[in-house]
Formats: sequence, structure tokens, C-alpha cells
Amino acid sequence: MTHSTTGPSSLRTGHVGLNVTDIERSLPFYVQVFGFEVMAEGKENERRWAFLGRDDRLMVTLWQQSDTAFSATSAGLHHLSFQADSIDQVKAAEQVLRDLGARFQYDGVVPHGEGAASGGVFFTDPDGTRLEIYAPTGADTAPAPSGTAPTCGFF
Repeated sequence: MTHSTTGPSSLRTGHVGLNVTDIERSLPFYVQVFGFEVMAEGKENERRWAFLGRDDRLMVTLWQQSDTAFSATSAGLHHLSFQADSIDQVKAAEQVLRDLGARFQYDGVVPHGEGAASGGVFFTDPDGTRLEIYAPTGADTAPAPSGTAPTCGFF
């Protein structure tokens, strides 16, 4: 099978929009865990939303328009991942998550696979959306929970 490229020649992810059930609960979570700034916010009763980012770059949008939690068995988003500069930043985020009572998939920082230097923490937001904060190196001191399978793929 041959794939031709007819679309734009240079693309990068712009932002990710997430549906939430309660923006009053989700907004502080994303601000505290990721250090996002609220760039814009809609507060009308039936149209609650928030644009989050940093350094004038929009990264995540939250839309209060769901009445059920995230479903890991439905087609669509598998997980949302953020790269930190160092494993120390990942560990700092892990502590914030622990203070917030977040649910972790694995206990602490784990590598992406057996022998991999990259890795991080895998957790869920208040609606159960699967999230990851990782660093490219420094995670090889812990055993991989999924052996050779990608840790980020099966949670």
C-alpha cells in the first residue's frame, strides 16, 4: 500500500480539546498539575469552557459538555501525553498529583518499556481521562510494568 502526502508539508499539534463534566473541578486540576495559565474562559450557564496554555501558546481546551466520565473502551482519545524537560520535573508533578489525590495507573515513575530511558507517570484527571507526563531520560531505574509492551499503551 502506497501513501501519498497531499496535505500541508509541515504540521504540529495545535491544541487538544477535552470534554469535562464539571469545569469547576477540572480547571483547577489542569492549572495545578500542568502549570497552565487560563488564557480565556466562558462562564455562561450552558456554555462553560476554558482555554489553557503557557507563553501565549494554547495547549488544552476544556469544554463542559459531557454527562459521563471518560470511557477507555470507546474509539477516540487513548491518552494525552506531555513531555517534561527532566525526570525531576516529572517527580515534582507526581507530588502535586499525590497531593490532589489523583489515581495513578502505576506506582510512581516507570519507563516506557523494558530497558527504556524514557518514562514518566500515568494517571487520570477528575473525569478519568488518561494522562501522562514523561521525560526522555532518567526513568530507567524502575522496572517496566508491561515488559516490552509500551507502558503508555495499555492503561
